[in-house]
Amino acid sequence: MCLPVSINSGGRFDLDNKRTQRDKLTEQMGAANFWDNQEKAQQVIAQLKPLNGIINPFETLEASVGDLQALCELCEEDASIEGDLQKELATLEKKLDEFDLRAMFTGPQDASDCFLKISAGTGGTEACDWAQMLLRMYTRWAERNGYELEMIDELKNEEAGIRSATVAIRGDYAYGYLQSETGVHRLVRISPFDSNARRHTSFAAVDVAPDIEGTINIEIKPDDLRRDTFRSGGPGGQHQNKTESGVRYTHVPTGIAAESRTERSQHKNDANALALLKAKMYRVEEMKRRAETEKQYDEKGEVSWGSQIRNYVMQPYTLVKDVRTDTQSGQIQAVMDGEIDEFIQAFLRAKAQKGHKK
Repeated sequence: MCLPVSINSGGRFDLDNKRTQRDKLTEQMGAANFWDNQEKAQQVIAQLKPLNGIINPFETLEASVGDLQALCELCEEDASIEGDLQKELATLEKKLDEFDLRAMFTGPQDASDCFLKISAGTGGTEACDWAQMLLRMYTRWAERNGYELEMIDELKNEEAGIRSATVAIRGDYAYGYLQSETGVHRLVRISPFDSNARRHTSFAAVDVAPDIEGTINIEIKPDDLRRDTFRSGGPGGQHQNKTESGVRYTHVPTGIAAESRTERSQHKNDANALALLKAKMYRVEEMKRRAETEKQYDEKGEVSWGSQIRNYVMQPYTLVKDVRTDTQSGQIQAVMDGEIDEFIQAFLRAKAQKGHKK
């Protein structure tokens, strides 16, 4: 006898309310003067995006459940199609799991693009090399998931690796997924820079901020803003930039700063740096509202032992372990090649569970 199949939102979100919000926004988009105010139009579209990201998959699942129940009834009359039923059931279970993960994105900026910054911590050249490895890991992850990347700022280390780098990652729910990566990442390995082949511990900090440009208006008083320009090339060499095309913006009251140096055009670097500054300021305010600013967003904090969120051990054994969720994997090379979804998903599920209890 075939068991009934049904789905519901599990109390995680009010589906009827979200449908009402979607209908109102869709009605606004249909107005004749909708595009008269470009900034307001973009804000409406940005609000609609996460709603459709939840509602459309849910409605698709509802239709799939109906089809599966019909197939289930046919199976009771003809046992030969039981194999087809099992295949369809497995497909539906996978879609349900994907939807369950997507339903965890309840933050106002979860659907946004994001800026991801990596900064080398204690450990000298070894730490700079580790920062470069993390940049490659996130690049591979983004490529695997169809995201677009743009290098916003990169400061190379003279010997090897990078001192810091900021990339823009664009695509659906980029911030929603990568918010899990904010924190200190610790590496243990035999250093390739040590002639005695000793084991070294290195640290790098990762910070992720949503790209709010066009979705939220962050008011910055001109008098509170300091703009500096600098040569955007690296430490000498034939590629040294002779013009001051690099741009750095500093919000004087808070000390928050953002810079861009990768574009030849000062105008493009200016726009990138200002957008990144606004994203950082939004994130600071967001974390203040959660009363966790000092713990989760303190760029002045020490990037060293005891503050890490994830450990990566290459010698004497191989293990990647997230200290927040206890999620671990012995396949460190696969992780460094961008296979970090299990860590991201574990963090999101733990966060959703914590929020549900509250």
